[in-house]
Amino acid sequence: MRENGTTIKTEIVAGLTTFLAMAYILAVNPSLLEIAGMDKGAVFVATVLAAVVGTLFMGLFANYPIALAPGMGLNAFFAFTVAGAWGIPWQTALSGVFVSGVVFMLLTASGIREKIVNMIPSVMKYSVSAGIGLFIAFLGLQNAKVIVPNESTAVALGNLHNGSVLLAIFGIVLSVCLMAANINGGIFIGMVVTAIVGMLTGVIATPDGIIGAVPDVSSTFGQAIINLPNIFTWQMLVVILTFFFVDFFDTAGTLVAVATQAGLVNEKHEIPRAGRALFADAAATTAGAVFGTSTTTAFVESASGAQVGGRTGLTAVVVAIMFGISIFFSPLLAVITSAVTAPALVVVGIMMLGNVRHIDWTKFEVATPAFFTILMMVLTYSIAEGIAFGFVFYAITMTVAKRAKEVHPLMYALAVLFILYFAFVLQ
Repeated sequence: MRENGTTIKTEIVAGLTTFLAMAYILAVNPSLLEIAGMDKGAVFVATVLAAVVGTLFMGLFANYPIALAPGMGLNAFFAFTVAGAWGIPWQTALSGVFVSGVVFMLLTASGIREKIVNMIPSVMKYSVSAGIGLFIAFLGLQNAKVIVPNESTAVALGNLHNGSVLLAIFGIVLSVCLMAANINGGIFIGMVVTAIVGMLTGVIATPDGIIGAVPDVSSTFGQAIINLPNIFTWQMLVVILTFFFVDFFDTAGTLVAVATQAGLVNEKHEIPRAGRALFADAAATTAGAVFGTSTTTAFVESASGAQVGGRTGLTAVVVAIMFGISIFFSPLLAVITSAVTAPALVVVGIMMLGNVRHIDWTKFEVATPAFFTILMMVLTYSIAEGIAFGFVFYAITMTVAKRAKEVHPLMYALAVLFILYFAFVLQ
């Protein structure tokens, strides 16, 4: 800590700040994965365990003030695309998460990770992140019935006289205001206040208690291992590649952002112990799948802790302790309805969509694949298919623009793979 110019008190405050900024995942992740048919209580415990193991690994092994938990966007992909639209059993989907984590660990340990990062163009990394942001914001609005199906226009504004819809809108406005005012833990505070208002107005039923027994995790624990024989299909290959791709670059981006915020980037613009940090993330994904949750990844909200002085792994250890304590508060899950989670999804979506600023929209051959990646994620209701459209168009537009030499052969191979997927796998 002396070498990093910090103190125990500062690290503890940073850990508490980071925990408040990302505590919303304890409610949002079980709510989303319940849609896939999983037990909400079991997913809550799995979420806690994945966060504790991953964050401790990051703090003690990599010595970074970065916290991990099941990632937003990937949990939506798991619930709505893999288990929902494609009808893959959630048990098999967990096996896909497990395999993606193992592949991530092997690539990190072998040093191949850096080469793969350079193969994928930055425009695709940014557009995937932005597209996921727009997708989960849409999911939040739809689940809260702020946006509803419409026969004439596909979607329309929901019933603004409905109490639950009004509560969701109140929560969105409040959360946006808290974030705009730079309030630490704004997302978490917004959810808490929205839930309280919901109970006071009778829109949400009051829970039976605050502290309760730890829910049974047996229904999800180990399913990722038991169902490994079921992953050998073309559809599961797409699933695993998507889990891997998004986690791979999401973690790299978060590591760069937090390390820069904490002043940990050296004079050569290198991030010390980057390999350890990435390995910790991969190990967390693998362990999280065994516990029974979707991909575990580094949270960009960790930057909030770095902003108040977090510089070492002690910050992460404090976050892990707070997640561990939260396992005894499962009764509060009853008040976390779609109206309460919608504000969190919308605000996270806004932050992720901000990555469009890194895309050069003046170059049509670059703007086109970015546009289709973002748009098709929402219109097809599938993160994987949005990525597929973007990669195919990138190969086409860069070739036509006579910039084919700038495209790595891997990109052409992926484009062909996705075309074959559209032609023979997608029904």
